[in-house]
Amino acid sequence: MHIKSLKVFCDVVARRSFSRAADANGISQSGASQIVQQLEDSLRVKLIDRSKRPFVVTPEGAVYYEGCRKIVQRFFALEEEVRTMHQEVSGRVSVASIYSIGLSHLSYLVKQFLGQNPKSNVRVEYQHPHRVYELVDQDQVDVGLVSYPKSTRSVKATVWREEPMVLVCAPDHPFAARGAVPVEELQGAELVGFDEDLKIRREIDRALAAVNVETRVVMQFDNIETIKRAIEIGAGVSLLPEPTIDREVALKTLIGVPVAGVEMTRPIGLLVRRGKVLGRTAKRFLQLLLSDASESVLADVSDFEISEEDDDSLETRSLGSAVPRKLEPSGEAPVAPASHP
Repeated sequence: MHIKSLKVFCDVVARRSFSRAADANGISQSGASQIVQQLEDSLRVKLIDRSKRPFVVTPEGAVYYEGCRKIVQRFFALEEEVRTMHQEVSGRVSVASIYSIGLSHLSYLVKQFLGQNPKSNVRVEYQHPHRVYELVDQDQVDVGLVSYPKSTRSVKATVWREEPMVLVCAPDHPFAARGAVPVEELQGAELVGFDEDLKIRREIDRALAAVNVETRVVMQFDNIETIKRAIEIGAGVSLLPEPTIDREVALKTLIGVPVAGVEMTRPIGLLVRRGKVLGRTAKRFLQLLLSDASESVLADVSDFEISEEDDDSLETRSLGSAVPRKLEPSGEAPVAPASHP
């Protein structure tokens, strides 16, 4: 049985579409359907129930998919390793990231990686968090980056960095000249905040409530870039991850001030599909990411390589800890709660 046929079948299941799987493999939709039919004829079982819209993977198809997915991944990883044993790293790595991480961390790491491995190809997609989880789960990307990472039954999440939150204001704001602002002074402050359904907003509200501080939210947005623009025109102050304002601080359009009396951080993490076999290029890129992790993080690519025995485990290790740290599973579905940014 040809590996390409197995890959087409896996893509149909992962992408939940014959047409998208066909596009990914450079064949027609009817060609993809025919390949699946040939597999079914060979196995004498139905892998996909086409009588339902959208189609449904049968129990036999689900078992076959999990086995084929590992075979296909191992084959292409082995092929890349053998082909490049005596050459520069020249394969491709695909990454999905939320916008704020891409802008504050990922762009310079991609440039660094391509400088070290000029024959490689790095494909980056900027997406909302739920879509990053979907792309990792569907094997459409090698690595995902999100804030407030959570493991699911199919995606392993590992904390990569802990970003301190700071008070952000315009240069002419009274807080701008302060070395630090006691959290009590935020009582009643006009805040440009995140949308209420975002994880980061809930964490900020929880931290302030713990010290009995209430702010007045005058504007709220679903992304950091818009919040920063609002602060620049004097709409209010905000609490943002410090690395996300590096550019504005350098340009002197925004000021970041520590908040005394409360500790707030935004954890960001790496996502890899459970049991995924990474190719040589993806391993090299992941190692670069880990080398740029927070000082407390000590890990190697092997931390992401899961044996088949561990494939169904929900346990993920915090990279900076000698004892495994369990990130709360978000349930059966691979989609995480919307926590953009």
